[in-house]
Amino acid sequence: MTTINKEEIQKFSLLADEWWDVEGKFKPLHMFNPARIKYIVDICSKHFKVDKKTPLKNLKILDIGCGGGLISEPMYRLGAEVTGIDASLKNIKVAEIHAKKNKFDIRYLNKSPEQMDSDEKFDIILNLEVVEHVDNLDLYLNSCFKLLKKGGIMFTATLNRTFISYIKAIIGAEYVLRWLPIGTHDWNKFLKPEELEKMLSEIGFFTKDLSGLSFNPFLKKWKKTKDVSVNYIMTVSKN
Repeated sequence: MTTINKEEIQKFSLLADEWWDVEGKFKPLHMFNPARIKYIVDICSKHFKVDKKTPLKNLKILDIGCGGGLISEPMYRLGAEVTGIDASLKNIKVAEIHAKKNKFDIRYLNKSPEQMDSDEKFDIILNLEVVEHVDNLDLYLNSCFKLLKKGGIMFTATLNRTFISYIKAIIGAEYVLRWLPIGTHDWNKFLKPEELEKMLSEIGFFTKDLSGLSFNPFLKKWKKTKDVSVNYIMTVSKN
């Protein structure tokens, strides 16, 4: 069994060369990154005993669906031992080249989570903008659970299935603003927070936090918010 959706992988493989172009097709993720990183660091600082200068020092992170390494590299710079995995070989090659160029010791693997050795455990799993693109979500989330250490935490960022998310994330971002290539998202695969939380709790995860992420068009910045109607991020732990 596999969680790999071949059509989704091909779609992102075609864009692989643009991962590090801040004005290219992945510009929205570059804009998104500061808010995501701040949220992750804030949660980790409370959950783990960390050093302020290197808040992720000695923590093993698995970045699932790492793409070209847009989150893997900041996590490495903050002191983490990072493994990035992606089902697209082209994405992995881009990530490896960019890390080597910057002399970052990041391990990149062309794998999906169910293909990982379940004996290897991670303190943190980053599951960011992935669940809306995979097949067999139960298998995917169970694979994440097996790879997380006891006491570890997982961050899952995705999109809510609401009327406003259809307007903003599909019509607005893809058709009007052209922030994303048309067809990037399938609204029917978006998950409501209560649906995701139920799936995770049935596996054995415990919810620590649920926050929204909203874009300010005037400041052109993302920030954490209580509004989960479009983008949201859920933090869960494994006790």
